[in-house]
Amino acid sequence: MRIADILTYKGRTVHTVLPYSDVEAAVHALHGAGVGALLVCDDDGKICGIVSERDIVRALVTRGSQLLRASVADVMTRNVATCGPDDSLTHAMAQMTRGRFRHLPVLDKGELVGLVSIGDLVKHRLREMELQTGVLRDLVIAKS
Repeated sequence: MRIADILTYKGRTVHTVLPYSDVEAAVHALHGAGVGALLVCDDDGKICGIVSERDIVRALVTRGSQLLRASVADVMTRNVATCGPDDSLTHAMAQMTRGRFRHLPVLDKGELVGLVSIGDLVKHRLREMELQTGVLRDLVIAKS
């Protein structure tokens, strides 16, 4: 299965925030969208970073409640790994596991086309395994 297949199923909506937005606005955006990360894009739509719940919690430990007034740029992860729509699910999962992150923007020829989470990948991998199990079960029954 390819990343493009997952995007077809889940959709291509990507929730974003501006780097100069405050962390409080990002927290409200995360909660409102029911997502675990926001892509940080500049006014031209160029990716500057990604901010996740984990980034915010990590910064909250050292900065306390003043963090809410800080800019997203202060807490975001700057070097964002990406994948392409033709990448395999296995490749994307390995990339996330190696990098210890849960969200991966999808770029097609440099253009943002989606965002996948480890949850999206696991859900589709489980569906794939269920289908394979069903096929094998049918083969065993047919040979009996």
